[in-house]
Amino acid sequence: MKALPIIDPALPPDRHPEHVWYTSYGSNTHLDRLAAYIRGGRLPDADRDYPGCRDPAMPARSIPVELTGAMYFATESPVWKGGRAFYDPRPDGRVLARAHLVTTGQFADIAAQEMYRAPGGDLDLAGVLGHGRAVLGGGRYETLVCAGQMDGLPVLTFTAPWGMNDVPWVPPSAAYVRFLAAGLLSAGAWDVDAVASYVAACPGASDHWSTADVTALLDPEGTGPDHR
Repeated sequence: MKALPIIDPALPPDRHPEHVWYTSYGSNTHLDRLAAYIRGGRLPDADRDYPGCRDPAMPARSIPVELTGAMYFATESPVWKGGRAFYDPRPDGRVLARAHLVTTGQFADIAAQEMYRAPGGDLDLAGVLGHGRAVLGGGRYETLVCAGQMDGLPVLTFTAPWGMNDVPWVPPSAAYVRFLAAGLLSAGAWDVDAVASYVAACPGASDHWSTADVTALLDPEGTGPDHR
């Protein structure tokens, strides 16, 4: 595995940055998936059209990173027909992720679309940048988390307000696992075995997906187990 960028855990001093590192740990690790949120449109495996961001430019950079905590699958996605990925920063573990350099407006628009809302409004980031966490609402992805900073810019993501052990875990679908795992693999920091074993071990996936299953989904010939 190549060396990963170092996230400085200190909160960034600028409370009103123009750019942030939107750090995805779910299907938005895949640039094609992220493009639907930014440019608008629909992916073949997803049952939803996205309006896109006010600024349709793709990230200036997308880099592999690791967050402290755990990823797990819960609730039921009407788009993917299975569990969604969530991030809990409290456990002592590691989360494979991909940090996208976007504008603060794009970050707000992506977050809005994750909550099935129309993009167009800005987010007040003062709370999360000042305290590391801000609960903006009770929705699935309305809790902001700042993991620190890179190059002086905040490393931001969003997740649910609850913890990993507060909700039932729900297995993710094959389409969701494929996009998530392929996105991590394309980041260039981890090989197939590392990605497959990581995803298969996450709560919600661990009793349903094996490392071999996830590896098969990454098969370029498309011979993975689509029956799940």
